[in-house]
Amino acid sequence: MIAAADRVCVAQIGAAHGVRGEVRLRSFTQDPQAFTSYGPLESEDGARCFIIEALRPAKDHFVARIAGVNDREAAEQLTNLRLYVSRAALPPAGDDEFYHADLVGLTAFTPDGTPLGTVTAIHNFGAGDIVEIKRDGAEPLLVPFTDTAVPAIDMTAGRMVVDLPAETE
Repeated sequence: MIAAADRVCVAQIGAAHGVRGEVRLRSFTQDPQAFTSYGPLESEDGARCFIIEALRPAKDHFVARIAGVNDREAAEQLTNLRLYVSRAALPPAGDDEFYHADLVGLTAFTPDGTPLGTVTAIHNFGAGDIVEIKRDGAEPLLVPFTDTAVPAIDMTAGRMVVDLPAETE
């Protein structure tokens, strides 16, 4: 079992596909098929290990056959299960590249140094990455993860600079 701090979510199982136990699978890696080369995949709690036996591309996801999942009922029980690998299995992030898991917990500041809150999640609803920032006493702030909206990240200092549009502040 991989310690929680040493895990990175690389994929998520979607709905069952067909009657023979295949599932839809969404990849969270830059190279969509890369998650298959990182070794066995674990559930979030680390209690279950999954091996992809076959994978084929579909419209906006993959269709996967997972070892031991042989019928639709077993596949349906895996719906929405996130799959993790050890951080040590992943390649190092390049310049100006970040693992989403590393961004969670950073403190967000405006360009003039005013604290905004804490990064709680990175979402992607299909149109690009969105940074979610939890603010004290206010609704969470959702900011596009672009060079314009997030011009600077200092991992060593645990800081992210967020340049909000005037109407958002």
